[in-house]
Amino acid sequence: MAATLIESTGVVPVVVLESASQAAPLSKALLAGGIPVIEVTFRTAAAAESISILAEDARLLIGAGTVLTERQLDAALEAGARFIVTPGFSARIVRGCQAAGVPVYPGVATGTEIQLALEEGLEVVKFFPAGTSGGPAAVKALSAPFSMMRFIPTGGVGQANMDDYLRLPSVLAVGGSWMVSPELVAAGAYDEVTALSTAAVEQVTHSRRRVKEDS
Repeated sequence: MAATLIESTGVVPVVVLESASQAAPLSKALLAGGIPVIEVTFRTAAAAESISILAEDARLLIGAGTVLTERQLDAALEAGARFIVTPGFSARIVRGCQAAGVPVYPGVATGTEIQLALEEGLEVVKFFPAGTSGGPAAVKALSAPFSMMRFIPTGGVGQANMDDYLRLPSVLAVGGSWMVSPELVAAGAYDEVTALSTAAVEQVTHSRRRVKEDS
C-alpha cells in the first residue's frame, strides 16, 4: 500500500518539474539518497509526461500533487500515478480516486475538513499549509479529537523543523521540497539532491528512534 511505503520512508519530496527531461535523473538522485517516493505537482505542463516517465521505474512510488480538477485526475491516473494529493478537500476528487482504487490524501487545515475526510472513509490526510496553519501544535491539537486520522504535514516543512512533526504519533510522514527545490533541479545539482535526501532519511530514523526512547 502507498501509505505503508510513505510511512516507512517518512518524507515525501514534493517537486515541480519544468521539463520532463528532468524526471529520470531526479528519480535516480532520490533513489540513491534512499527515498523511493516522489510527488510531482500539476503546476506545470510537464507534470503528466514526467509522471509517465517516473512510473516506468518499479522501484518508485509516484504520486501526483496539486490535483484540482477531474481532468487533471484523469491525466494523472492515465500517466501512472499511484497516489493523488490535493491542496484542499474535494469530495468529487476523493470519490474519483476511490472509484479508481487509488489512494488520495486531500489537504486539510481544520476540524471541519478532517471530519469531511472521515465521512469519505479516509484515514490519512495532508495537513496543509502546515507552517501557517499552526504547525506541530495544531497537528497535536487536532489529533486529540481525531485520533483515528494520520497526517502528512506539508508546506513550510524543512530540515530545521521536520523533527517537530515526526515526533508526533499521528504524523505518517512529512512532505517537503527542500531536497528537490526548483533551483537544484534547474541547475542539475543531482548530487546535492542525493545528499539532502540521505540526510532527510537519516533524520527520520533519528526522530523515530527518539520517539521510541521517550515512550
